[in-house]
Amino acid sequence: MGYGLPAAIAAKLAHPKRRVVAFAGDGCLMMTIQELATAVQYGLPILIIVANNSMLGTIRMHQDQRFPDRVIATTLTNPNFAELAKSYGAFGEQVRKTDAFAPALERALKSGKPALLELILDPDAISPDETLKSLRAAAR
Repeated sequence: MGYGLPAAIAAKLAHPKRRVVAFAGDGCLMMTIQELATAVQYGLPILIIVANNSMLGTIRMHQDQRFPDRVIATTLTNPNFAELAKSYGAFGEQVRKTDAFAPALERALKSGKPALLELILDPDAISPDETLKSLRAAAR
């Protein structure tokens, strides 16, 4: 966890002509979000896509599978990542609906600077085909 953004910065420095995308969960990104300042400082037009479900999703999934009545310390209080990106001097935008993603992606890529797209997700949808509710029910 936390590796995606620094790795994207390194990849862009090593391969400046390639498109570099960092895909991270909100908990992962919170570990190294300050490195967005480095991307801005060096003018590295990387794209960061953060899946924000306001939790440490993988850990929460395992808790719900094994201990459905004892979930602890996986809920996060996050900043508005899009606004935080803007405060660093990067492009930032929240995406709340699937059909809004493509236009937001286009704007991010056209910005010519480090860009962050924050996907606001339903916390119950732990994966494309699984919900926390169904995991809890199966564990009981």
